[in-house]
Amino acid sequence: MKVLYLYCHPLKDSFHAAIRDEALAGLKAAGHEIDLLDLYAEGFDPVLRADARERYHDTSRNQRGVEAYVARLRAAEALVAQFPTWSFGLPAMLKGFFDRLFMPGVGFDISDPAHAKPLLGHIKRLVGVSTYGRPRWMALYIGDPPRRTITRYVRWFVARDARVDYLALYHMNIATLAQRQRFLARVRARMERL
Repeated sequence: MKVLYLYCHPLKDSFHAAIRDEALAGLKAAGHEIDLLDLYAEGFDPVLRADARERYHDTSRNQRGVEAYVARLRAAEALVAQFPTWSFGLPAMLKGFFDRLFMPGVGFDISDPAHAKPLLGHIKRLVGVSTYGRPRWMALYIGDPPRRTITRYVRWFVARDARVDYLALYHMNIATLAQRQRFLARVRARMERL
């Protein structure tokens, strides 16, 4: 399976780098083809500028400047999004990726504006992997926006029968070494079973 692995963390030596390495090892062990899209390392521009917004609905011009990313998204059969939870949301870099790439003609068809249709039906697996600095009860109290973004919002764009998973390590700031190691093992095992 062709996996687009969206990685969103600015620090090369973070715990997220360890998560990414375990996830990629699991995917490789399972024989998947991996396209690692490291948003920070690639210098992805998350800002939807005025000119891009002006041509947003024009499917003949709206991909200008992001054509290579569109091609990578269209080639994927599985999408894994790995990110830290900041201010109980996605990092701006990842939110910007969705803002810029999930556009008419790529993410959805709005030829009939009253009945938008998803266009990423070739994606059969969707996985979110995140860490939170706060405990799970607090995330639940707020509605756990990152989980909902992946399992509800992004889910709408992919295949109707796509399998969706969400792996989270809550209260990471006080997690013990054993808890972190268990999470790494859980992520790797899930990727091996993708």
